[in-house]
Amino acid sequence: MRRVRSITPHVYGWLLLTPAAILLIAFTHYPTVATLVQSVFSKGTAIRPSAFVGLNNYRLLLEDTVFWKVLWNNVLFGIGTIPTSIALAILMAVWVNGKLPARALTRLAFFTPTILPMVAVANIWLFFYTPEIGLLDQIGRVFGFASHNWLGDPDTVLWCIVVMTVWKEAGFFMIFYLAALQSLPPELEEAGRLEGASRWYYFRRVAFPLLMPTTLFVSINAVINSFKLVDQLFILTKGGPDNASSLLLYYIYEVAFSFLDVPYAATLTMVLLSALAIIAVGQFVFMDKRIHYR
Repeated sequence: MRRVRSITPHVYGWLLLTPAAILLIAFTHYPTVATLVQSVFSKGTAIRPSAFVGLNNYRLLLEDTVFWKVLWNNVLFGIGTIPTSIALAILMAVWVNGKLPARALTRLAFFTPTILPMVAVANIWLFFYTPEIGLLDQIGRVFGFASHNWLGDPDTVLWCIVVMTVWKEAGFFMIFYLAALQSLPPELEEAGRLEGASRWYYFRRVAFPLLMPTTLFVSINAVINSFKLVDQLFILTKGGPDNASSLLLYYIYEVAFSFLDVPYAATLTMVLLSALAIIAVGQFVFMDKRIHYR
């Protein structure tokens, strides 16, 4: 009887974990293993079936100049979006957390881009960037600037995508920082005032270190978002001109659904998953010593 009672809590525990475990295996672990297996096979056709080729797809990837260009684009895109969106989110959160007129309306205005569909966001910014009739060119014409094809210029197209992404993501990250700021004990700020600390000194030495768990969570999400941009590229540039705005996930989409080369797309996907895993582990290792849990 005692043995049955000791087993029962374990059974309950496994029953509670089973639904989440099934979803995790079905939609995370199994697709990852299936993608890894697919990446070591060749492209099959009606005449020539798929065959095991080992690491040949990975060797072809190292010789793919488009892949390296797309990967470099993704690095630049991450450098442009991740720190900028996080810094802007912190700034907005600190601002709307204070005594501000129409504070609720300001929070709503900052958060609104987040709830807009990606296709709608792309079309809004397409109007901004369109030559001659776009909002940017109309404003520039007032100051005497010539019209510019923002999305058709290889030197500006990627940074146009960066600006659009920061505009959409900063409000989402702001919500997490706002919640974290509101959870800080007000006694800390009062003690800082009594000690004569300025608002900047208090934020830098007290508030921001306590926001590090939120910063870790937000930074991981920002990294993932920087690798999963597809919808806006499909509407705005389709990766052009000359792959100047193509990112890794969009290149995977092109290879899989335009070129119909599923094994090579699986190889690119494994590179993407590996990069995300390495970056995530690096973030935990680097930021764990700077996190103050309360």
